[in-house]
Amino acid sequence: MSSLQKLVLASGSPRRIELLQQAGIEPDRVLPADVDETPLRAEHPRSLAKRLSTEKAEKALASLKSEEDYAPGFVLAADTVVAVGRRILPKAETLDDAANCLGLLSGRSHRVYSGICLITPGGKLRQRLVESRVRFKRLPREEIDAYVASGEWRGKAGGYAVQGLAGSFVVKLVGSYTNIVGLPLYETVALLSGEGFKVHTNWHTARP
Repeated sequence: MSSLQKLVLASGSPRRIELLQQAGIEPDRVLPADVDETPLRAEHPRSLAKRLSTEKAEKALASLKSEEDYAPGFVLAADTVVAVGRRILPKAETLDDAANCLGLLSGRSHRVYSGICLITPGGKLRQRLVESRVRFKRLPREEIDAYVASGEWRGKAGGYAVQGLAGSFVVKLVGSYTNIVGLPLYETVALLSGEGFKVHTNWHTARP
């Protein structure tokens, strides 16, 4: 693969790596870009997702450019935000975070926004915003306690991982499932291929 076809993923999320691999895409490099994820005053959840994905991509690119052997490639970043109305839920880091998030989501609908940002080898910045709607069943206290005890929520936006135990909470889902996991595959692949990245290069080696 030529240098112009190298892909850097500006995220250390195992879920995002696995989703790219599911689409037959193997990042040449994983370069987590830590940014301050605190929402701005009165910032809308969709604006936050777009802003953070852009900041992550730009930070990763700046880090790459400081390297002696830097060669232009594609830089991909994403950020996922869970919200009830305009209220942005945290990425749960404590037991109380997780329990509070689940209590808020219980029996209600919420939205999951993912901002995707791609910086091309030529320096063009391309973005997509994807929105999914999810409704949870009513969660009795004992079920919340059991889920919190599992630890599966740690570091997850909204305090849950839909691809795990929390999949049993979902009554209704409208939109992209992979968006809720952390990287909307259809939009990501379309964005990459639209900018000339050869998405299907490794499909002939894929195994069922």
